[in-house]
Amino acid sequence: MAILLADVGGTNARLALADTQGIRADSITRFRGDDHPDFDQVVQLFLQQQGSPQIEAVCVDVAGPVAHGKARLTNRDWSFSETRLIDLTGATRARLINDLIALGYATPALSGEAAGFLLGTPQPGGNGQRLVVNAGTGFNVCAVKVLPDGGIACLEAEEGHTRLPVSVERPLREVLGAKADTLDSVEELFAGRGLSNLHALRTDTKPVRAEDVVAAADARQPQAMATCDLYARLFGLICRELALRFMPMEGMFLAGSVARSATQRLDIFAEAFRSDPLMAQIPQAVPIGVIRDDMAALEGCLAAIR
Repeated sequence: MAILLADVGGTNARLALADTQGIRADSITRFRGDDHPDFDQVVQLFLQQQGSPQIEAVCVDVAGPVAHGKARLTNRDWSFSETRLIDLTGATRARLINDLIALGYATPALSGEAAGFLLGTPQPGGNGQRLVVNAGTGFNVCAVKVLPDGGIACLEAEEGHTRLPVSVERPLREVLGAKADTLDSVEELFAGRGLSNLHALRTDTKPVRAEDVVAAADARQPQAMATCDLYARLFGLICRELALRFMPMEGMFLAGSVARSATQRLDIFAEAFRSDPLMAQIPQAVPIGVIRDDMAALEGCLAAIR
């Protein structure tokens, strides 16, 4: 008997089998979304490749909202349901979760290089609370509570669609003036398009891809460096707000390409994160890590279904 796991994004789907020993590394297979009309075909092809194993349970994380056992990808016309997963695999139970929830379930197992702690390290006897902060194509968070019996509770949120706090809006407006009005939500500023638009507004140029801004900054181009420095400062300020809101004393885990780019300016991020004297003891005590384990989402699916 095996457990089927899948991490499904808008571009790729990665599937694997797990048993009592954990995820079978030799089973991990990546499928390009463009090559398949729907996820059903991906599951069928994967199981054929694996010799049609008997599946006892299945857990799939998707880059999109999940409700009532159903989901749809945000950036691809693929739909999912727990009922359909049971029909496809013959499993007795199935679970659909959001991809950020999967990362939340993975955090208790992250340590060392996989956790990538940049500021501080978790201390014994913490409060069992962790937080995943994802800044990539979109922005969102997942609060995690490790329960006394070892169970894991992950909370859904839509943090990206909240308004910017004053601590972030004020320095943003000092740089952009009235042009800051277009960056009015957390996601509009901190997702990839936010970095792109921040650079365009600051330099009065047309938007380019966020990765191009980061690459230009890495090449020491002054305007791009100034934008990335500003983003790192503002990102540190929003993470400070999140530290006070969720008190993740066992670690705040950053995920997503834009978040990782901000940590390349760790001194700027850290100064902003610890800048306000109000309740300063909390951000000073919150360890900051970067999720570097490519298996994290699949490990989170395994924890969720177990």
